[in-house]
Amino acid sequence: MTSPLRLAFSPCPNDTFVFHAWTHGLIEGAPPVEVTYADIDVTNTAAERGEFDVVKVSYAALPWLLDQYTLLPCGGALGRGCGPLVLTREPLDSLDGRTVAVPSERSTAYLLFRLWAAGANPAAIDVVPFAEIMPAVRDGRYDAGLVIHEARFTYPHFGLQAMVDLGEWWERDTGLPIPLGAILARRGLDADRLARVVRASVEHAWADPTASAGYVAEHADELSPTVQAQHIALYVNEFTRDLGDEGYAAAEALLGRAHAAGLVPRNPALR
Repeated sequence: MTSPLRLAFSPCPNDTFVFHAWTHGLIEGAPPVEVTYADIDVTNTAAERGEFDVVKVSYAALPWLLDQYTLLPCGGALGRGCGPLVLTREPLDSLDGRTVAVPSERSTAYLLFRLWAAGANPAAIDVVPFAEIMPAVRDGRYDAGLVIHEARFTYPHFGLQAMVDLGEWWERDTGLPIPLGAILARRGLDADRLARVVRASVEHAWADPTASAGYVAEHADELSPTVQAQHIALYVNEFTRDLGDEGYAAAEALLGRAHAAGLVPRNPALR
């Protein structure tokens, strides 16, 4: 009997929505999987160690990963109006001399932050678990926090304000959607077959959105069904079905700019 593939993705609503059908045996002919749920800062580094067969990672991590993995053209998170936010408790004109909490050093959010904040001189930048960033900024432990995911919808509840929407900044500057999370398959596996499976899982989720509701709610940090639905609507879109030329162009632009700025070691070929 063939061993199950080691599949890793985050417990966020968009990922559990996308992968529900595959992980629950609803895609005919799909290989069985052994699932690991982990935040993307964990999968970025675990993938570098080769721990998974199919894995959700940040686009920003690809320069360290594409020697071992192939980028699949579906299943990821890329779009418009869905960028990371820099949040503060009080209005700030600059981050010079300020302390900033970020969710991961290899995240697309942090890479965008570094491109946007080029020339700024924060006093400290600390990696903080995502769920702790908004409370830490609210309580004055940090002057600013870089946030992702459902924080777009919930940050006003913490008394915070957006200093910048990095998605809007990116879109104004490039005209391209923002590439956030990518799906990779280990080299040596049948990437075309796996892309068909992932795409079928996306289409199954769209065809019957209620089927995955319990699975999504089971793993979501945010318990509100309304926020879960907003999260899915924002991050699961036509780019999730297929990157297309525009999706690849967005990822190439991000990594090309980052390489030119000396922020990543290489600008890898994505296809």
